[in-house]
Amino acid sequence: MTNSPSLLDRVPVIPVVVVDDLGDAVPVARALVAGGIPMIELTLRTPCALDAIKAIATEVPEICVGAGTIVEPVQAAQAADAGAQFLVSPGSTETLLKAMTDTGLPHLPGAATVSEVLFLLEHGYRELKFFPAEASGGAKFLGSIHSPVPAARFCPTGGISTSNVGDYLSLANVGCVGGSWLTPADAVKQQDWDRISGLAREAAALAR
Repeated sequence: MTNSPSLLDRVPVIPVVVVDDLGDAVPVARALVAGGIPMIELTLRTPCALDAIKAIATEVPEICVGAGTIVEPVQAAQAADAGAQFLVSPGSTETLLKAMTDTGLPHLPGAATVSEVLFLLEHGYRELKFFPAEASGGAKFLGSIHSPVPAARFCPTGGISTSNVGDYLSLANVGCVGGSWLTPADAVKQQDWDRISGLAREAAALAR
């Protein structure tokens, strides 16, 4: 099992990015780096996602590129082959955990309930993705389970924005959050890379 303790401590916000046009991948990554966020989770939700990871890994080596939305075991190896440096799954199964572990890459398996958290703790994980965060109880849920389950740390993702990110980052069991607001769809479509850099700059300044 490989679950690097550094994944939750690199940036306050890991940008969760969906790339529809391969040509946008490298500029988005460069814009995030320019804003002080040298980390990106590129979701495997579009046909060009793996190629986008490969392009970023090749052309923007200063960013740590990860693959998100790992929902099938085969995707773990595909993402690793494309150059992903970490993996993120929205949920966890025995076969999915094995597939991610087999890549040798750091990974954040997903959990949304106390039972799922305990399942992952039994498998040796201490750093998890909490998804979907807001729909699963939000910051109040994570705050309430810290005392009975202090070993688990989280990267909550799903429904997090500038209006509630502080609630999460103030929690003792949250290392960082995942957020899509750093790369708004309209900014990407308009190729407004300066706007993305500005949003990244604001996120980089958030206290943890």
